[in-house]
Amino acid sequence: MLRAGTGIVAEENGAIVGTIMGWPYGPEVATLGMVIVAEEKQGAGIGRQLMDAMMARLGDRAIVLNATTEGLPLYTRLGFTPFGEILQHQGAAFSVPIPSLRPNERVRPLGSKDHDAIIALDRKACGMDRTGLFAQLRKLAHGVVLDRDSQAIGFALFRRFGRGYVIGPTTAPDAEGARTLISHWLGSNAGMLARVDIPHDSDLAAWLDDLGLPCVGRVTRMVRGRLPPRGQAIRTFSLVSQALG
Repeated sequence: MLRAGTGIVAEENGAIVGTIMGWPYGPEVATLGMVIVAEEKQGAGIGRQLMDAMMARLGDRAIVLNATTEGLPLYTRLGFTPFGEILQHQGAAFSVPIPSLRPNERVRPLGSKDHDAIIALDRKACGMDRTGLFAQLRKLAHGVVLDRDSQAIGFALFRRFGRGYVIGPTTAPDAEGARTLISHWLGSNAGMLARVDIPHDSDLAAWLDDLGLPCVGRVTRMVRGRLPPRGQAIRTFSLVSQALG
C-alpha cells in the first residue's frame, strides 16, 4: 500500500525519529497519515516539520486526514477543520444473519472485468480518483460486487490485516446494500477478528455492535482546503484504512 503514496522520514544522527505518508489522488486532493514521532522525541517540533514538508510536497491539493486526539491541536494550527468522525469497529462475529436481497440483486465475486466499474463507483462515492490505489489493492484484496440487473452498484474488499482481516472500502447506494456486502465477508469468516472503519453517519454502528464488533476507537475527519464533491446516489460505508481513506 505504501507504493501508492509518497513518504518522508525525519532523522537524527542517522536514526529515523519520525515518519509521514501522503497519497495524492489526482491533481486536486490527497490523504495524509502515518504521522509517527518517536516517543522520546515528541514535543520537539518534529511532527510540525514533517507536516510542513508533506504539505509542500502535495502542493495545492486539498488534504484529508483522520486525527487522533493527540494530533488535533497540531492539525488545527495548520488550518485543518473537522467534518466528521470515523469509528473503528473490531471483533469477531460468530453468527451473521443472511441478508435479504432486493429483486434482481445478487452478491458475486469481483472479476477482472469489474475493475473499471468499481473505480468509477469509488470515484463517485468519495470524489477522488484512486486508480493507483486500486491497482495496489488488486494484489492484496479479494472482492465481492453487489449486482442489480447485471450492473455493479456496490462492492466490498477484504484483505488480511494484523491478526485478522479488514473489510474496506465498502461502497454502496445505501446502508442496506452496505450491510449485505459486509455480511458476506463476516459470514464467510465467522469467528475471525475483523476490523471495519466506518463514517459516523453510516448507520452501521449499532448493527456492528450487535454482531460482536464494538467500537474500540474513533478519530476526527479533517480537511485543509475544499472537500471534493461526492455523489448522492452512492456512498463510502467503510474505509480502506484510516490513512488511505
